[in-house]
Amino acid sequence: MLNSLTADRVDAMRAVLPDDRFSEADEGQLQEPRGRYQGTVGLVARPRTTQEVAALVRAASEARVPVIPYGGGTGLVGGQVVPDGPLPLVLSLDRMNAVRDVYRQENVLVAEAGAILTDVQDAAAKVRRLFPLSLASEGSARVGGLLSTNAGGTGVLRYGNARDLCLGIEAVLPSGEIYQGLSRLRKDNTGYDLRHLLIGAEGTLGIITAASLKLFAQPSQMGTALLQVDSPGAALLLLALVREQVGESVSAFELIHRQGFDFLAETMPDLRNPWSETPEWCVLIELGLSGGVTPQSALERIFETGVADGLVVDGMIAQSEAQRADFWSIRESIPEANRRVGSVSSHDISLPLGALADFITEGGKRIAALGLFRINCFGHVGDGNLHYNVFPMPGKTRADHMAEREQIKSIVHDLVHEMSGSVSAEHGIGRLKVGDLERYGDPAKLAAMRAIKAALDPLGIMNPGAVLRA
Repeated sequence: MLNSLTADRVDAMRAVLPDDRFSEADEGQLQEPRGRYQGTVGLVARPRTTQEVAALVRAASEARVPVIPYGGGTGLVGGQVVPDGPLPLVLSLDRMNAVRDVYRQENVLVAEAGAILTDVQDAAAKVRRLFPLSLASEGSARVGGLLSTNAGGTGVLRYGNARDLCLGIEAVLPSGEIYQGLSRLRKDNTGYDLRHLLIGAEGTLGIITAASLKLFAQPSQMGTALLQVDSPGAALLLLALVREQVGESVSAFELIHRQGFDFLAETMPDLRNPWSETPEWCVLIELGLSGGVTPQSALERIFETGVADGLVVDGMIAQSEAQRADFWSIRESIPEANRRVGSVSSHDISLPLGALADFITEGGKRIAALGLFRINCFGHVGDGNLHYNVFPMPGKTRADHMAEREQIKSIVHDLVHEMSGSVSAEHGIGRLKVGDLERYGDPAKLAAMRAIKAALDPLGIMNPGAVLRA
């Protein structure tokens, strides 16, 4: 049984570190971004070193007090806030934000868990290298949270998830021991890989304090295009064509539905729509090339072949860096437009590529059978990840459909499961999807996860209620 951080326990916890390592809770620590969870906080600690993190965790273990790791607060499944139960110690890593080392020749960068993603990207760029993890919240998301949720983003098609970009981690285990796994090795077959166990664990098995990250050569030339397609099925055939022509040089392949443009017009009228007549479906393609072939000529060849094969209807190839930025601004502004409209139910899902088109068709039918709704379906179709969000019709609000929210979620997630997909593609489980994991997860996997949790965190102090039911 866990204990609440009562006044006497707060005093004991504050005695572990100097007074300036503690602060009042801020808004992000009390509420997740979508407002679905109101958090509870007993004390907020802001350590400066891994040793200070270890001291706090040891004290929490001795007092049997829950510990909630906190990064940038951008998570969308409630993993960073505790709505009820014993008042926890919220352990913020924001002061541990240094880029410790950059090994240019090795293509490795070592950063602390509190480093903001854009700062890591900038540090890599200073030595003419690329750290390719990129997502809408990169100006506030922090390394520890990105690894703890195995974040994805727009570059997964070429570079992989956060897990694929990490060579080693330093972490504090639930006992307060420091795991010194900050390796820069590409090959190390010395038993169980604790790095991969802690990545994606959402702070339930320990607290990541630093990581060694993979860097890549910067593509010498970038090219971006918006191409109109008749359907998601045509988009997938176009993706195959693109890969045949440029191989792994395709960095992003994003599917965008007309509804996304409509929401942008509704909520951000100053954002320019490059289409004179918005298509039902289009794809945003980005290539990063080196050597003699220019992205412009490669995209022109893709466009011409796509038209000849009946896959592409129309399109635009960015003619300048400003136009390329405009194309990406559209894609990156859609989540904010969604937030302003207010979804009834939002879903971060992944499917086998061969099932994507059928899912979109069948999902639309099943939602329509329930009533009148708008669906904004978009995402990283190159890696099978869709953001499938259901909205009220004009004149209605999310509040008008709260009675149908769970039914909509079940319709979408049941269909995903039927098609061998995942109900959590890149945001994790948090607290929001614990029931979904129990409903759709493999029983053997769940049993193994519970056994691992019990072995590493026998007192259950680490982020209780996230991923696995407390």
